[in-house]
Amino acid sequence: MKTRHIIALILIIISLICLYPGLTEPVLSIKVGAKIPILGNMTLHESTQSILNTIQTLHENNNTLVAFLILFFSIIVPLIKAILLLVVLFFKNLKQRMGIHKFVYIIGKWSMADVFVVGVFLAFLATKSNESIEANIHSGFYYFLAYCLISLLAIQIINIEEAE
Repeated sequence: MKTRHIIALILIIISLICLYPGLTEPVLSIKVGAKIPILGNMTLHESTQSILNTIQTLHENNNTLVAFLILFFSIIVPLIKAILLLVVLFFKNLKQRMGIHKFVYIIGKWSMADVFVVGVFLAFLATKSNESIEANIHSGFYYFLAYCLISLLAIQIINIEEAE
């Protein structure tokens, strides 16, 4: 196995290690409050959720389509992408490897994981401009961000066109 493929293998494993806490650890907490004369500051709503909690909450609140889309694009596609990258590394047939790598490259654009990270970050920044809303990014966000960046790097390191 080539050095670049060993590095890609290590990166794929690290990305999967980052994906798990990225899905299970809290990603974002939001606290909505109000200043009420005489009573002072009151908390109206407070929520801290991981990606898995968000999927479950959406499903329980009859937002099944949105829950499924987050499940599909944030969990299922990344896992399929990682498995296929591992297959690419261990297949001997160059033509099959190129086809699978091309497919991974295409679904990588549809994984939406990177879009999800940007969306969470924008939601965080948007709430910072409103004094009655407090938002905090938690470790799950950083793990998920690390997953996105490391898995993209792994795809770039695998160079299928080179002859074995």
